[in-house]
Amino acid sequence: MTVTDTPGQWPTVLRAQLPEPDEQGDQHLAYTAEQARFHVTLGSIRADLEAQPSQVCRHAAKRRWVNAIAAIADELDQQLRNTG
Repeated sequence: MTVTDTPGQWPTVLRAQLPEPDEQGDQHLAYTAEQARFHVTLGSIRADLEAQPSQVCRHAAKRRWVNAIAAIADELDQQLRNTG
């Protein structure tokens, strides 16, 4: 809502009170962040694969992505075993 104090002045904006964050809102934000991260990552992988000039290069890039993801998962599993 906008209210003008006096003519010739910038309007004063009255802001509505925002609701306090709740558990459902936090869960929704966490889910949305997870989905966004997934789609950004998948989009990056797709862009790299689309940039490959041939099917042979695309297959090699696919192997690199698969191996890199497997290596990250193995590293995180090892860290969990060492700390947990």
